[in-house]
Amino acid sequence: MLIIPVKEGENIDRALKRFKRKFDKTGVMRQLRQRQQFTKPSVKRRAEIQKAQYIQSLRDKEEL
Repeated sequence: MLIIPVKEGENIDRALKRFKRKFDKTGVMRQLRQRQQFTKPSVKRRAEIQKAQYIQSLRDKEEL
């Protein structure tokens, strides 16, 4: 459970913004979206390999 203490005289919008930032860092929404659909382990592994290849290609281009 997230607790955001609101200081005396603090604007509620700023407190809400702090709450949203803290909530995003927990990753709850990403996890919920991920759990809505089952992905096979082979598909996950293939996606990880493709991502690694893409990042490596970016680094190789940067070195040139």
